[in-house]
Amino acid sequence: MTDTTAGALAPRGRVTRSHWTDWGKWLALISMTVDHVVRYALSNELSWQFGWASSTIGRVAFPLFAAMVAWHGLFDTRNPMRYARRILVIGLIAQLPYMLMPRYSSVLVINVCFTLAFGLAWGAWLRQLLVSPPKDGRAQVTSAAAVALSVIIWYTVGPLLEYGRFGLLMVPGFMLAMACYQHFDHGLARIWAWLAGVPILLITAQLNIYTISKSVAFSTTLIVLVIAAGLARFIPRVVRMPRWLWLGWYPGHLAVIALIVYLPYMLTT
Repeated sequence: MTDTTAGALAPRGRVTRSHWTDWGKWLALISMTVDHVVRYALSNELSWQFGWASSTIGRVAFPLFAAMVAWHGLFDTRNPMRYARRILVIGLIAQLPYMLMPRYSSVLVINVCFTLAFGLAWGAWLRQLLVSPPKDGRAQVTSAAAVALSVIIWYTVGPLLEYGRFGLLMVPGFMLAMACYQHFDHGLARIWAWLAGVPILLITAQLNIYTISKSVAFSTTLIVLVIAAGLARFIPRVVRMPRWLWLGWYPGHLAVIALIVYLPYMLTT
């Protein structure tokens, strides 16, 4: 690894606060809620009728969540692992109502908070290894073995998580691109930095099956990359989402949907 690459991934202090994540939170929650209401809360007939909303509006949420987690992990927290643990706590609370959502498959799937938290922890750890690589031979061998083991775990555990193996790569991919954009910010270096966004664009394209869904998710990621590459400072203010709403909406709205789905059955038994 060259000194330039290490410098690009090394902490550089906090960037100027951007309001894009405030906009992103509102948009991500709206997108996610539309997706879940259409897929889980509506009858089969209505779900089919409004399926277009899930395939379009609903595909904005995950790339936005992954991008915001990556941004906060890079620039807004001094301890990404503690941040990942907070996301895990939300995921643990949300897992029961998430498991109650109607599904066509009986395979256990762990909710998206685990995908985001594990992706953040993995990305932060790999970044730290690149910034401060081990010096002696034994530590280098140990680190290489640990990286290889993490890839095996990614491949093994990925299918159990929402959005699967490619979903686990989203936060690390965004972290790589955003770190390069913030450090290679002048001259020809900026042009080369754009290449750091190619992997996350390719990953995003694998998240969905249908062409329209792929296009929406891809476009969302592309817009976020453009913002991270220089437009973040120009994003205007918006009403900041209350912290309690941001932390509680995911498990809360799943619990409400579960109540809507199962209450009729409970009242008739």
